[in-house]
Amino acid sequence: MALLPFTLKDFNMKPVLMIITSHNQLGNTGKPTGLWAEELTTPYYALMDAGHDVVLASPKGGKPPFAAESVKAVADDNEGTVKRFLNDAGAMASFNATHTTASINAADYSAVFLPGGHGTMWDTANDDATERLVADSFNAGKPTAAVCHGPAGLVKALRPDGKSILFGKKVNGFTNEEETAAGLMDVVPFHLETRMKELGALFESGPMWQPYAVRDGNLITGQNPQSSTLVANHVVAALQAK
Repeated sequence: MALLPFTLKDFNMKPVLMIITSHNQLGNTGKPTGLWAEELTTPYYALMDAGHDVVLASPKGGKPPFAAESVKAVADDNEGTVKRFLNDAGAMASFNATHTTASINAADYSAVFLPGGHGTMWDTANDDATERLVADSFNAGKPTAAVCHGPAGLVKALRPDGKSILFGKKVNGFTNEEETAAGLMDVVPFHLETRMKELGALFESGPMWQPYAVRDGNLITGQNPQSSTLVANHVVAALQAK
């Protein structure tokens, strides 16, 4: 008897929640910032193409800001995912109407993924709802992932014993070396690598602007935009293992 084709969706797997920055100002510089497009679009399609639905949320809800430079050269982006996303009517409809993080419950999702962009340093790093969602996901043993500046949304989340979810964990994120090279060490409200180390994380990193990702249990982190594919592949593998 022939087997019928199926996808993960046929098993009613819960969707993956992606939390995106709503912040559009680079400190007091007067310059715009926001989400780094590829850090959303590459994981988005890695998950969707693997059969996982994706739900988008942000602290303010509605349409998040793209960092303008991240969508200028869409033909050159990793795997062409930015161009694909911008031309995908369904994806853009979800992007233009993200849920508020305060309206979301982690129990309804199979994983949480935080894309980066400098905006995260000002809002998801301080958003109580993001803190709750990340902590609930991590403490439930679900894949909890972030890339580049996305780990800013992890820094306030705690375990039941009151310790940071990063404590004793191998982690990765945008490095001080890369922040220095970007000329923003004196602009960002804190230094991500330093903060993660202060919280007891075992910070690992690769060369600047090269793909590098770390998985330690259900915690998955990546260093920079170039690491989006690696982080996404870890999340897909973690979900498939479940």
